Amino acid sequence: MNPIVITSALTLTLLILIICLLIYKRFKGSQIPTAVLILLVCFTAINAAVTYFVYPKESANAYKQLVWQPLAPSNIPALVASGKTVFVDVSADWCNICKGNKDGVLQREAVVNLLGQDNTVLMLGDLTHSDAKIEAFLADYNAFGVPFNIVYSPQYPKGRVFSRVLDYNEVIEVLTR
Repeated sequence: MNPIVITSALTLTLLILIICLLIYKRFKGSQIPTAVLILLVCFTAINAAVTYFVYPKESANAYKQLVWQPLAPSNIPALVASGKTVFVDVSADWCNICKGNKDGVLQREAVVNLLGQDNTVLMLGDLTHSDAKIEAFLADYNAFGVPFNIVYSPQYPKGRVFSRVLDYNEVIEVLTR
């Protein structure tokens, strides 16, 4: 589960407990201003809405089920000629932008569903450690670092390069063409 969702859920739980405690104390005769209770209820409602709507309940487990092949640039033209879409992700374990791309875009349910289609081949270039073959592939596109994402398809036989920071809507649009 996303750490932000966990933090929001814990905050929400704490707020609800505080509200219950204050209501209990008020019934026991303690002076608790109504404005404090109203403010806490409003803050709790806002926190609940953010938790529910901003961070939808998507599972990263589906992403883990995707089958990634090692990057093999020489296989891409034949795959595209046979009607396949090839999605290439060149990343590294130490790359924070790569992790952000995975969390914010590649692990989202709609993207996972598109990447998991039968006509899509996934290739991963892991640059956690230097690899001459992957670096040569990047040099072909004047890219000299990670992250690097490109999709090949009958619509994009030469490849469609994405920006370093992936945009969810752009990835969806390109993969649905």
